[in-house]
Amino acid sequence: MTPKNKKAAFSIYLYLGALFITSLVVSNLIFQKFFYWEPFGDVTIFGAPLFELSVGILPYPITFLITDLISEIYGRKKANQVVTAGIFASVFSMLIIFVSNEAPAIPSSPVGNETFTEVFGLSPLGVLASMLAYLFAQYIDISIYHFWKRRTNGRMLWLRNNFSTFSSQFVDTFTVVGLLCLFGVLPWDKFYGLVLSGFIFKVMVALFDTPLLYFFVYLMRKRFNLKIGEEISLD
Repeated sequence: MTPKNKKAAFSIYLYLGALFITSLVVSNLIFQKFFYWEPFGDVTIFGAPLFELSVGILPYPITFLITDLISEIYGRKKANQVVTAGIFASVFSMLIIFVSNEAPAIPSSPVGNETFTEVFGLSPLGVLASMLAYLFAQYIDISIYHFWKRRTNGRMLWLRNNFSTFSSQFVDTFTVVGLLCLFGVLPWDKFYGLVLSGFIFKVMVALFDTPLLYFFVYLMRKRFNLKIGEEISLD
């Protein structure tokens, strides 16, 4: 690879990493707002409405699409590096929220102490729960992805994309909802409904992102003249 192409590949990797970290941190900040997907009417699972979801779930699937794309084009090592950077960003954002919450608001502050605490006060617990779930899920996703990549000799992209994402998304949903219930952020009677609703929603998103992964992989292979299964080395 020419120095010019390597520089371009590194720039794309940085932007993918930035999108990954932004999606992860934002999902941790907004998780306390829940919404209900109206098209499913009165359908319930274990007493909980189907697709009664946290808005934090909206940007989160993007992280799995990005790690699959990085895994495919840049390899397992670079995908794991982005995951590790995401953990650091989550911990750092949690510290910023904690310090900001402790700082007393002045009387003329547009946002007072109570409002700030109501919106962000539980975020450190949410970030911790999400971070632990994310840690398990992302490393599982990358491991399963590369297992199937080796078994298929770099072919059948849809197989490793969906198998890795389905498994990791179940681990993520089960872990984060369980920890939020354990920490008292959510009631236990919502556990099964939120786990199943969240997992089904994430499976639907994963099926939707498969053609997107094919499209982006096609663009990257064409741009850098890569063969099937070939990866870009940035070292």
